[in-house]
Amino acid sequence: MSAAKPKGAGGTPATVAAAKAGIDFTLHAYEADPNAGSYGEAAADALGIAHDRIFKTLLAEVDGRLTVGVVPVSSSLDLKALAAAAGGKKARMADPGDAERATGYVVGGISPLGQRRRLPTVVDASVSGLATVYVSAGRRGLQIELLPADLVRLTGAGLAAIARG
Repeated sequence: MSAAKPKGAGGTPATVAAAKAGIDFTLHAYEADPNAGSYGEAAADALGIAHDRIFKTLLAEVDGRLTVGVVPVSSSLDLKALAAAAGGKKARMADPGDAERATGYVVGGISPLGQRRRLPTVVDASVSGLATVYVSAGRRGLQIELLPADLVRLTGAGLAAIARG
């Protein structure tokens, strides 16, 4: 892996955070379909990557506090498991506008890295079995590939089984 940017990729807060941390990463640009039903699955298909290697970043409210859940695009977020992992009792998906304001990213391009505010984050434990993981690099059409340990360290995340399906 390298910190090279694909032509025309531009920097995002996520790529800036990764570079500042001095980690090795690779950016992967692709043509994003604005009409995709699932941005993560569309990214996986466009890049030819297995759906369990690309993780989506979802925001939920756990006991009223915004919390980030990062799960494979092949799965859905188990809200009860996220609440338990975050030390809460009840979780529900966050309003998309609240998610965008809190992270500084648009839905479909929300990265767990370089968010406007550092939010409590839980990454699905399945990430530990991967050599590298892909997450949004902060905009639709751009994924960042990095080591799972670097993802966890840069986000300050906990690991827990929060994926369903």
